[in-house]
Amino acid sequence: MAEHSTESFSLKDQLFNSERVNYLADLFASTDSGFDKANFVRQSIDQLTKLELKQRVVHLASVLENFLSDDFRVATRQITSALPPPLDPSKTDNDFGDFIFAPLGEYVVRNGLEKRHVKLSLRTLKQLTMRFSMEDAIRSFINEHTEDTMAELAKWATDSNYHVRRLASEGTRPRLPWSGRLVIPCTSAIPLLDTLHADPTRYVTRSVANHLNDIAKTDPLVVIETLTRWKDLAVQNSPELHWMTKHALRTLIKKGDSKALEVLGFRSNPKIEISQFRLKRSTLKFGEALEFSFNVTAKRDEPVLIDYVIDFMKANGTTSPKVFKLKQLDLKKSSTVTIKKKHVLKANATTYKLYPGEHGLTLQLNGRAMDQATFNLRK
Repeated sequence: MAEHSTESFSLKDQLFNSERVNYLADLFASTDSGFDKANFVRQSIDQLTKLELKQRVVHLASVLENFLSDDFRVATRQITSALPPPLDPSKTDNDFGDFIFAPLGEYVVRNGLEKRHVKLSLRTLKQLTMRFSMEDAIRSFINEHTEDTMAELAKWATDSNYHVRRLASEGTRPRLPWSGRLVIPCTSAIPLLDTLHADPTRYVTRSVANHLNDIAKTDPLVVIETLTRWKDLAVQNSPELHWMTKHALRTLIKKGDSKALEVLGFRSNPKIEISQFRLKRSTLKFGEALEFSFNVTAKRDEPVLIDYVIDFMKANGTTSPKVFKLKQLDLKKSSTVTIKKKHVLKANATTYKLYPGEHGLTLQLNGRAMDQATFNLRK
């Protein structure tokens, strides 16, 4: 009988492996006859499998230092000359680029952060971000040379290439995943977002919305004021701005923020009634589905945003709530809708870990807790 592989998917091995390192080496060798491809590949692959994802970025950048010119001005020419054509400009979303170019951004940070190199470094990062987002690398320049970098990003916000425009938002996000924090206030990039929010490209506007969602975790009022101002300006088409607004306010909506709900047209004090809230089973095992149903009756015409909250048991015996989206309705007065939901309690979920014990389930409508139940989870 054939054995099934139990190996899990490895993102780091998919992004950084012998094939990708050879590809990078070929790019340099194709434009620089003196580039020692064989030794670059050997030094790059050595120890690579022992490193985590971001460590591999740093490792390849440090190896590259042995094969490029000691003169940073010459080294940047070697880098930009080796680059393939920019990413397809006809695409408008989800074209993140090739991760193998991340070490080139790290190289620029390691060697071009001195004041005398800032302009050249930023020009190089601009070229690189058309092949792979330099959102991580640009943050070092924002922190070290804030005024010069933010002034350059203001220009990039109107660039013809949407990857460059996106970087003006993504690189300045207060809580960018996988990246260090910025030293500037979380609202510093609002002037950039004022320009970018009208962008015709979803790749850019998604970044703007994510950026606002980051700010909302620290200064929600600024986000609500900004979105209101953009609505009044009416320079972005209404459907796209509505999508951006929902995406930007998603954290505040989950928290039941009344002002955020109002921006989206939901009353924080809805005139609705919950009835016949039932769990199909109140005792479950890991991997089984929590099934529940309930009726919603409107006492007036009412837009309703329905979420549910599971209070997950933690290892120390306390519980931690997690909000899940369920449904959005536009109910007419006196109408009743029956809602059913099946939520699989995965033992290996990426965002939470299951522990046995009593869990809570709360129905949340327009940010308000409306009805509750409990269920027991067993291994």
